[in-house]
Amino acid sequence: MNVAKNMEIIAVAAAILVGASSYAIAPAAPALQVASSTATLAAPAHKAAMQVVVVKAKRLTALEKARVA
Repeated sequence: MNVAKNMEIIAVAAAILVGASSYAIAPAAPALQVASSTATLAAPAHKAAMQVVVVKAKRLTALEKARVA
C-alpha cells in the first residue's frame, strides 16, 4: 500500500475519528436558563444627561476643494 497515494483518505479518516471522539468525551450540556417574564429592570439611581458632540467648521470653498483633490 502506497501511503503517499492514500494520504487524503488517511487525513479524512483521522478528522472523522477526532470529531467522533470529541463528541464522545464532551461533558453533558447544562440545562437552558430562561429569564422569567416577571423580572423588572431597575432604573439607574441618577439619570445623567445625554452627551452631545457638536462639530463646528467652515465649509470649503470651490478653490480649497480643488486644492485638496
